[in-house]
Amino acid sequence: MLIFNKKSDLSAFLSPLINQNKSIGFVPTMGALHEGHLSLLKKSLAENDITVMSIFVNPTQFNNAEDLEKYPRTLEKDVEKMSTISNKIIVYAPAVLDIYEGNTVSQSFEYDGLEHQMEGQHRPGHFDGVGTIVKRLFEIIQPNNAYFGEKDFQQLQIVKKLVSKHKLPVHIIGCPIFREKSGLAMSSRNERLSPEARKKAALIFEILTEAKEIFQEKSIAETIHFVEESFEKHPEFELEYFEIADEATLLPISEKESDKKYRGFIAIFIENIRLIDNISLN
Repeated sequence: MLIFNKKSDLSAFLSPLINQNKSIGFVPTMGALHEGHLSLLKKSLAENDITVMSIFVNPTQFNNAEDLEKYPRTLEKDVEKMSTISNKIIVYAPAVLDIYEGNTVSQSFEYDGLEHQMEGQHRPGHFDGVGTIVKRLFEIIQPNNAYFGEKDFQQLQIVKKLVSKHKLPVHIIGCPIFREKSGLAMSSRNERLSPEARKKAALIFEILTEAKEIFQEKSIAETIHFVEESFEKHPEFELEYFEIADEATLLPISEKESDKKYRGFIAIFIENIRLIDNISLN
């Protein structure tokens, strides 16, 4: 397995392969890999000649300095996990200086309003940071295909918009949420939960699943009320938001339309650790 820490070395390695029209699949991550990440990796390996995975904890997408500091960094373990799948994966694990060249600030992006909903409301500047790093990594790696998990569904839609607005020659592929046996959406942040909290966090998906059933028969307001009331019964959770939105626009909906796709989005704290999840409601 080849591991590059400098973009100049990675570009020098990839350039002749690009000239040979080899297809490049790219899986961007912040490390602390789990089965969800590995599923993206497997898909890329199956669909491309070359697969690159980046491992980089991007400082510009954190609006909480403590969250950035505590985010797990486990490169050695990550490489071990990757090696169980293939030894042909190319790893890009740069330092902040290699990416930002001493100017660790975000560019400003507009995503036609997608950035103002949900995560955008609660994490100011987050999607500028996401756009900055994703665009930079696309420029360095020049992938044909890039793979993103649907757990971060808003991010997936924003990356698609970024590619469209900036006319980037990358095909964005969304992949299903991977869940633990309990139903908890796999996340690097799960590693920070105590065993007890991790067990309790299974309630998130249980309530989302019930909300989906309620949404089929009852109103939007009743569905939202059910979720809010359910978490009020469990004081170990702090619900930041639950919203029902149009999948395409991410705008909250006021009434159902038969030709639209809807999704429920949630952000919640347990043990002061912020977890997000979502579920298709159609």
